[in-house]
Amino acid sequence: MRADARRNYERLLDQAQIAFAEYGVDASLDEIARRAGVASGTLYRHFPTRLDLIEAVLGERVAELTELGRDLMDEPDSYRALTTWLRAAIGHALTFRGLSAAILTSAIDGGAELVSAWHAETFAIGTALLHRAQEAGTVIATADATDVLRMIGGIAWAAQDTPDPTGQADRLLALLLTGLRTTPPNRRARRSSGAT
Repeated sequence: MRADARRNYERLLDQAQIAFAEYGVDASLDEIARRAGVASGTLYRHFPTRLDLIEAVLGERVAELTELGRDLMDEPDSYRALTTWLRAAIGHALTFRGLSAAILTSAIDGGAELVSAWHAETFAIGTALLHRAQEAGTVIATADATDVLRMIGGIAWAAQDTPDPTGQADRLLALLLTGLRTTPPNRRARRSSGAT
């Protein structure tokens, strides 16, 4: 890609992220082109369909989430690393209204391979962080990565259309984390002795 074409591509992606965050994935493509300072035809040359643009934007977000997960593997507190990444994963899913439906449409229209690759990347990172916390004894051993990540998706889905999506997601995540966290040894001791 020529330098000017690359600049246009990057500007379109930047403006698409902003517009999708403001208006959801149904934001006007012509407005995105206008904000990027290019003609609509330039947008359509780079992204022939709305789904092409959504997938390009989402691909960057998935890469950021994956990179965060890799960085968190070096966090000494494995429980904090896991909770930080789960919160980021929910935030990622909440960023654009209508994203879940768009991904489903993408998979139906032949983008299943790309969606599957994204899922595999995030699943691998989430699983590694969960196992690390389990090995440290801070998360219950019976927690299954597939179940946890499905619940994360469910939290984002449930929160997205509420008046306060982030607040709702935080409350639901707190409930999930309460279920995942092992009981601290001193609290177990008090319970077994009958202390309150």
